[in-house]
Amino acid sequence: MSSQESGVAPIGPDSSAPVIDTTVAHPARRYNYWLGGKDNFQADRESGDAIARIFPSIRTAAMENRYFLRRAVTYLVQEAGIRQFLDIGTGIPTADNTHEVAQSIAPESRVVYVDNDPIVLVHARALLTSSPEGETAYIDADLREPDKILSHPDLLRTLDLSQPVALMLVAILHFIMDADDPYGVVARLVGALPSGSYLVTTNVTMDFMPPQARSQMSAAAASGRYGDIRFRTQEEFARFFDGLELVPPGIQSVSEWRADGEPDPRPSAADTSVYGAVARVP
Repeated sequence: MSSQESGVAPIGPDSSAPVIDTTVAHPARRYNYWLGGKDNFQADRESGDAIARIFPSIRTAAMENRYFLRRAVTYLVQEAGIRQFLDIGTGIPTADNTHEVAQSIAPESRVVYVDNDPIVLVHARALLTSSPEGETAYIDADLREPDKILSHPDLLRTLDLSQPVALMLVAILHFIMDADDPYGVVARLVGALPSGSYLVTTNVTMDFMPPQARSQMSAAAASGRYGDIRFRTQEEFARFFDGLELVPPGIQSVSEWRADGEPDPRPSAADTSVYGAVARVP
C-alpha cells in the first residue's frame, strides 16, 4: 500500500517516520467517524458521507459490527473458557475493545493487538491498557505477514501458543484483496493455534443489498475512490472456516448472530450487509 493510499506521508525523503496526511481519507478514521468518534478529519467525513449516500445504513453496520465483537468475545470467555486473544486489525480504540470485554468477565485475560497503521499505533499504545491481573500488548505488523506476527517476541511473551487462543479478524479481511491470498493467510494463522482455539471474523457483503444499491456499491468499489475493499458472498466467506467447527448459529448477519439479548427492533441483514461467524479449531 502506498503512503497516499494509507493516508500517511513520510517526513522528508530520507525519513521513515510517518505523519498523518489529513487530506486523504483513511479507513480507520472513516470507521471511527461512522462509530461517532472524534479521531477523524474532514477528508474522512466527506468519504464516509459519500459512502453513506450509496448505503444509508452504513453507521448501523459499523455499530452492529462492534456489537458482534462484544457478543463473540463474551461467548468465548463465558462459555468457551478462552483467556487469550490475538486481535489483528485493531483499528482506532473505541468502546468495548476486545480486552475490555474479556477482562470485565475474566480479568486474567491476555490480549495481543496487531495493526500496521501509525494512526492506530499512537492511540492503541495510549489507550489499550490492561487490568492488573491480565496483560495487553500491541504489535506493529501487517495481517498479510502472518509469520512475522506469529514469531514476534511481544506475542510470544504475552500469549502461550500451546494453549487455546481466539483469533479475532473483525472488519479486516475485506481489506485483503484476493491477490494477497487471504485464505492462505488465515489458514497460516489458524494452523499455528492449538485445538480448542477459535476464529472470529466478519466481512462486508452485497448478498443482502437490493439491486440498485449493489450496482452502485460495485461501481464505487471498482473506482478505487474509497480504497481497496473486497465484498464477499456467503460461499466466499465460508471458505475462511474450511476444516473448522462453526459455532451455532453458524454464518449470520452480524446483526443476527446470538443477538437475542440486544434491544428490539433489530436491524435487518440488509441494513448491515456484513457476515459474521465464530468457529472452533478441532
